[in-house]
Amino acid sequence: MAAAKLKGNMLIAQSGGPTMVINQSLIGAVEEARKHPQITGVLGARHGIQGILDADFVDLSRERQTTLEAVAATPSSALGSVRKKPTHEDCLRLFEIMQQYDVRYFFYIGGNDSAETAFIVNSEAQKAGYELRCFHIPKTIDNDLRENDHTPGFGSGARFVAMAFMGDNLDNRALPGVKINVVMGRHAGFLTASSALARQYPDDGPHLIYLPERPFHIEQFADDVRNVYRRYGRCVVAVSEGITDKDGTPIAAAYTTEVDSHGNVQLSGTGALGDLLANIIRQKTDIKRVRADTFGYLQRSFPGVVSPVDAREARQVGRLAVRYAVKGDLDGSIAIKRRRGKRYSIYYELVPLANVARETRHMPDNFINRKGNNVTAAFINYARPILGPLPRMARFHGYSVKKR
Repeated sequence: MAAAKLKGNMLIAQSGGPTMVINQSLIGAVEEARKHPQITGVLGARHGIQGILDADFVDLSRERQTTLEAVAATPSSALGSVRKKPTHEDCLRLFEIMQQYDVRYFFYIGGNDSAETAFIVNSEAQKAGYELRCFHIPKTIDNDLRENDHTPGFGSGARFVAMAFMGDNLDNRALPGVKINVVMGRHAGFLTASSALARQYPDDGPHLIYLPERPFHIEQFADDVRNVYRRYGRCVVAVSEGITDKDGTPIAAAYTTEVDSHGNVQLSGTGALGDLLANIIRQKTDIKRVRADTFGYLQRSFPGVVSPVDAREARQVGRLAVRYAVKGDLDGSIAIKRRRGKRYSIYYELVPLANVARETRHMPDNFINRKGNNVTAAFINYARPILGPLPRMARFHGYSVKKR
């Protein structure tokens, strides 16, 4: 069978943490598949790799366009998700099932762990002699996929973070004190850094931002908060869940032992880090009102806080993965690249699965200030067009009242 004329069903699945636009990528791929006669049908696997092993499929070929559009605009993973790293035996079982269902095109939507899964499946398919077009479609709010300027899911997650800090800043201004918010970000601080876009007035929070890319020092943290509080009478802090000590050990790791199949320590879903940081401020300063919140999973699937740019780009990476797959003997991942210049402009590129799998990228040094407690204008310029326009907050002019 000629590579360019490979015919069979397409199988698509979602993996890892949900996002607000992951279904845009799913629907983009389904729509594109309908345009190509060599793709004879479209199957969706419930809960990723595990769903394939269980042969738990839905026929996406039969869904109406109105349903597809409604699902595209709905947050979270419509097919369900999973965190599972396939073994050699798993892959052999996958190919048996794929052969039973005449699957020749496989698409996996997810982050770096999902890219690793796609890479494993692709490698094992080649060893087993099973002809399969294998593609990774990028997704992660952490924005830490290599080869990408930014990833689908980040823009909307970052928009949520920025807007949440807008509201929290107003709350903190009305009832002054110290407010600490823990934001997702295991190895990369992009999402936490996006809190900086909440600032519209010179005294707006977050006043301090701590990221995994810089060692976290308890004494410096206490001094930073104390200095901000002296200046403004209040302090709003953004901190990544993945902040580490000088040896690279996550501060939150001491409070959890849960590890997923890819070896990642579970840092989200607990308020332990926020409580620890709040207690540090209480113990090392004389500030009375100290509060902490953990945004947790709210950042991933919050309806109504979607970046239009993010949604559009997420749809396109799904479309392009299918277009590349039907061209010939190709496998890979779709990456978003940014053109140089002041005007926001991007293009898409097919990159090898190995270049995206497993490993993560970090915030560039020029995005972080020298003290390691804030971001720079370079980051603001980078992130702003991805998030889209944000609401404007208003204040009184503060006209003075004279005594009669």
